[in-house]
Amino acid sequence: MNYLAERINWINESQTIGMAKAGRELKAKGFDVINLSFGEPDFNTPDHIRKAAKQAIDDGYTFYTPVPGYPELREAIVDKFSRENNLDFSINQIVVSTGAKHSIMNVIMACVNPGEEVIIPTPYWVSYSEMVKLVGGVPVFVNAGVDTEFKISPEQLEAAITPKTKAFLFSSPCNPTGSVYTKEELAGLARVFERHPEVLVLSDEIYEYINFAGKHESIAQFEAIQDRVVVINGVSKGFAMTGWRIGYIAAPLEIAQACEKLQGQFTSGACSIAQRAALSALTSPRNSALEMRDAFLRRRDMVLELVKEIPGWICNVPQGAFYIFPDVSSYFGKSHEGKVIENATDLCMYILSKAYVSLVPGEAFGAPECIRISYAASDEVLKDAMNRIKTVLADLK
Repeated sequence: MNYLAERINWINESQTIGMAKAGRELKAKGFDVINLSFGEPDFNTPDHIRKAAKQAIDDGYTFYTPVPGYPELREAIVDKFSRENNLDFSINQIVVSTGAKHSIMNVIMACVNPGEEVIIPTPYWVSYSEMVKLVGGVPVFVNAGVDTEFKISPEQLEAAITPKTKAFLFSSPCNPTGSVYTKEELAGLARVFERHPEVLVLSDEIYEYINFAGKHESIAQFEAIQDRVVVINGVSKGFAMTGWRIGYIAAPLEIAQACEKLQGQFTSGACSIAQRAALSALTSPRNSALEMRDAFLRRRDMVLELVKEIPGWICNVPQGAFYIFPDVSSYFGKSHEGKVIENATDLCMYILSKAYVSLVPGEAFGAPECIRISYAASDEVLKDAMNRIKTVLADLK
């Protein structure tokens, strides 16, 4: 007897989670595994944020929260957008959810009908396509390679829009590539959307504070399309608060109200203590976020230097997030002890089994010629991992 709904077969397991799971299984057997597969800062949540959470417990913030979030947190988000991004929203346009992933899923469920298309530039974050498929939507991929810094052009965007297009979903800074769209590049995309007022724009800006290119630029800044841009953000990456699970959207009022309606039937309001911690994060000086950004920049440069020692890897210089995304296709077809490397998944499994370093294959992100390496780890761990990788790759002939 099959008790499962068909929709569970429409989606794939997250390969980032899958690779981390494989790494944990090896570690449980006693192997010294280095996990560079997770998109998680390795820093502790700053002290003042943790103190705010402890104070919230003492102050009795232990009851159900309003579905869209505490009013004071939503007001702080409004102030953040005004102060840092020059974007004007009302408190009623803000919905706080259990992480940015939850926020994105809310928007997709609220807006995408079965059969409607959602344009997704590739490489893309692993869950985008699966979220679209889960509601019966159709992901439409627009490919960009390392030669264009993994960023699509306005011409590619225009060519992808059809009468069935409902939305465009992307991230900048990008997971998995670390690419950052400039203001001029975003303006080019915005001009295309001006010609297509039926297309909703979903802008995932969760890596906003991990930006090495200067001021963060949001596609929501362009007045001609502001009324149909949904900005998704949260506290997980910039404040090292992944486990606190707080994300949020700023959206046109109708969409915000729809997401609140959905959330009221699924999860209700996000955790009370985590919301008070997020309030502290958003209303305090950004010193800790800046320190983390600087550390990630130093690590990026170190890892890129180590990559130069690996023959055949092609890597750009990412301008944000904490990943490198090298093209490793020169190793396809090589073998070791009778095992042929057919694709990036094979290469990642080879590296895991021989070097005990967990990475994520590019197939998960729509780029089968690449692998994702997170440099959210200490300098010593990163040096060890890259040396292990270089050593086992030299055995492939």
